[in-house]
Amino acid sequence: MGVNPRKFTLLLSGTLFLAFAAVSQNTPDILPGTILPVELESSLSTKIDPGSELAARVMQDVPLPNLRWMKAGAKVIGRVIAANRPHDGIRGSITFRFDQLLTGKTTIPITTDLRAIAGFMEVEEARVPLTGPDRGTPQGAWTTQQIGGDVVYREGGKVREGRLTVGKPVFGGVLARPLANAPCRGEAYENDRMQAFWVFSASACGTYGLAGVSIVHAGRDDPVGEITLAAKRGNLNVHSGDGMLLRVVSTGQAREQRSK
Repeated sequence: MGVNPRKFTLLLSGTLFLAFAAVSQNTPDILPGTILPVELESSLSTKIDPGSELAARVMQDVPLPNLRWMKAGAKVIGRVIAANRPHDGIRGSITFRFDQLLTGKTTIPITTDLRAIAGFMEVEEARVPLTGPDRGTPQGAWTTQQIGGDVVYREGGKVREGRLTVGKPVFGGVLARPLANAPCRGEAYENDRMQAFWVFSASACGTYGLAGVSIVHAGRDDPVGEITLAAKRGNLNVHSGDGMLLRVVSTGQAREQRSK
């Protein structure tokens, strides 16, 4: 018995629509302007080969539209574009970009810029209470200082920059609205929701604890998404465990990962 071509086409179209709807329903809606607080799982140096893959892990649940959240543990994947060793008065530099967000079984193409980067020692210090971890204070009552200066009063439920309340502590980090701190913008792309800042201040911008390292190109302008770090002298090294605040510039069509 032959197959009716019209019925087969309708059946195939319906199947593809249901599959697309299932992926769309489970796909996080990542808006431009969303902050991704990540910890590097790869090391970078001016001796690295262009094309090398980079990986970082999202360290705090990220708030999304419609009361949804992207869970901590999502991966951000990228690659090295160029690595230049210092020579003839030219500074050592690394250019890279992050272009994929892996969350659950979904891969989302992304473009990001870099708001701030901090050494792993600064990341660890931001996790230690100002009064010392051995004073018998419950963790839920710790007072800590964020990278960039904000103070987190967990017992009082506030994050403050001086006398100004800029956010609130949550499990795994803090929520705050980005504050402008030249050259970094505050809220961007009309995204005015609270953002996940992990161990960073709401006004964190630039480099912290990375002596002689500067952000030459943050990826906000052309070429958008390409981030360049440079060392004042010698080779440039960025280590696994260093922290970054990435900001999503744009996203592409999500796709579901196939089981191997």
